[in-house]
Amino acid sequence: MVDTILVMFVILSAYFIRGITGFGSGLIAVPLLALSHPLQFAVPLVLALDFTASFILGGLNTQKAAWSEIRALLPFGLIGACLGVFGLLNLPATPVLVTLGAFTMFFGFRNVFGVQSQGQISRLWALPAGLVGGGLGALFGTSGPPYIIYLTHRLKDKGEVRATFSWLFVIDGGFRLTLFLIAGLLLNPELQITYVLALVPMVMGLYMGNKVHLDITSEGMLRLVGLLLVVSGAMLFLKVLL
Repeated sequence: MVDTILVMFVILSAYFIRGITGFGSGLIAVPLLALSHPLQFAVPLVLALDFTASFILGGLNTQKAAWSEIRALLPFGLIGACLGVFGLLNLPATPVLVTLGAFTMFFGFRNVFGVQSQGQISRLWALPAGLVGGGLGALFGTSGPPYIIYLTHRLKDKGEVRATFSWLFVIDGGFRLTLFLIAGLLLNPELQITYVLALVPMVMGLYMGNKVHLDITSEGMLRLVGLLLVVSGAMLFLKVLL
């Protein structure tokens, strides 16, 4: 019973952040859930909840989604996912994690301290962002940081960033969810029960986070996103050390 309550609190906290920024739930929920559950339980659970949350956030903000950015990122993301599977089988994980951790923390600190380029970056950056994001999704289950770095340097409106990432994840996450279903990872009865129970704190977290999102400035959201990027980079370094 105590374990279930803790899981629900983790989900509530993770999706409160997701409601504000449009991403970050996996960065918070997976490491905390992995302290008491195997990754084969934590990752599919959060992916299923993220997919549901993306439909909710995306559906509330369909008009704000920058579909041109999604079309630019998605093909490279799919290619990156294929490369990620190859890397999972052939590459040593440590150099990849260290490089990604440093890259993510660099851009995170830029956001935290308000160091932003005044101009819009070229759409050509969709190529490396998509490749790295798709690759990381396959390698480590976290495609958020590269995608959000690209989007926050292309889109200035916080609502556009959140809606665009949400719909991008609907497509990208749906593909991975299908793979998990085929692999049997979603057929665990305990996971299915936890998913149903977690829908309530997930929706509550999204609702409360959305209220904050409406009040926070674009600059404030960039700093919050930067903080999440710094935390995600630090988690990658921690993963290497452990």
